[in-house]
Amino acid sequence: MIPVCRLEDLPVGESVRVDTVPPIAVFHAEGELYAIDDTCTHQDASLSAGWLEGCQVECPLHEASFDLRTGHPTCLPARRPVRTHQVTVEDGVIHVHPAVSADSAA
Repeated sequence: MIPVCRLEDLPVGESVRVDTVPPIAVFHAEGELYAIDDTCTHQDASLSAGWLEGCQVECPLHEASFDLRTGHPTCLPARRPVRTHQVTVEDGVIHVHPAVSADSAA
């Protein structure tokens, strides 16, 4: 469990990058909190620097878009999903629970 920031410090429509390996982006979209790997699967670009519309984030480089709820790309050029992570709020602090990929568990 990684503390990110206080809930009041992440307004709706904003995101924050968590410097983990790999980096994670936390979004406050439509009143919910979502966390995904911060790097676009099409090309190395920070998704936390992208444009948020509803529950989708658009990559700042080539307009690939990802659904924050599932991590799946919603349009080309991205074809592979980004990993999603669980988010909780405890005592007003946002926490990310990084998912363990099959590659890192080996």
